Amino acid sequence: MLELAIIGAAGRMGRTLLEAAHDDADVRVTAASEHPDSDALGSDAGALIGRPESGVKLCASLQECVDDFAVAIDFTRPANSLQSLDICARHGKAIVIGTTGFDETQKTRLGEYAERIPVVWAPNMSVGVNLTLQLLATAAQVLGDGYDVEITEAHHRYKVDAPSGTALRMGEVVAAALGRDLEDCAVYGREGHTGERDAQTIGFATVRGGDIVGEHTVMFAGTGERIEITHRASSRSTFAYGALRAARWVSGRPAGLYGMQDVLAT
Repeated sequence: MLELAIIGAAGRMGRTLLEAAHDDADVRVTAASEHPDSDALGSDAGALIGRPESGVKLCASLQECVDDFAVAIDFTRPANSLQSLDICARHGKAIVIGTTGFDETQKTRLGEYAERIPVVWAPNMSVGVNLTLQLLATAAQVLGDGYDVEITEAHHRYKVDAPSGTALRMGEVVAAALGRDLEDCAVYGREGHTGERDAQTIGFATVRGGDIVGEHTVMFAGTGERIEITHRASSRSTFAYGALRAARWVSGRPAGLYGMQDVLAT
């Protein structure tokens, strides 16, 4: 049975991961951590989700429980995820990261840690989203430059980065299929007198509100028709199930930076 550490266990995604792991016969949560200022420190991981006490108490640092797990799962924030990576790298532990919002310098550091340990990093762990990425690549290749591409995404009011990592990944996939570089062609929101749309651009629009788990739509708008490919998540459990699948897959792998496409291919 695979022994897991859940980082940020008292958060929304952390509790969802605890629930999913509790119902998965192939994994067991043997370590859990939270921010040093969290009121949940010392709480039992099972009690957090209304289950029987597990004996796993939330600690203030992954370092405190580093001998108790084989694979860690982190859906927190970039700076914290890099700390988790550092601890895992120093102790030879694999890690699954679903955190978004990394800047280019942080992505470079993530890649450097992956030279030492196996790391699965994906802006979205959902199996459906990763299937959607494949569909987008096919659509872009077939439709070509004759269709304008616009990407909209919506998330809950607490999400701190925009556009979402998933929306950006969708843009990267479409841009690559069209022979473009997203860094050169992305337009993030429009306001005022913008002039006519540049046919080579890929537009992004962001919505934040309520408890929206995650919605992404890529529109290919042509003359006389419009194709839309949409993924809607109604529960965070879809991300948790994908993360557990990634954790099972990455255990025992050689050092390297892997994505969900690697996980789903085998």
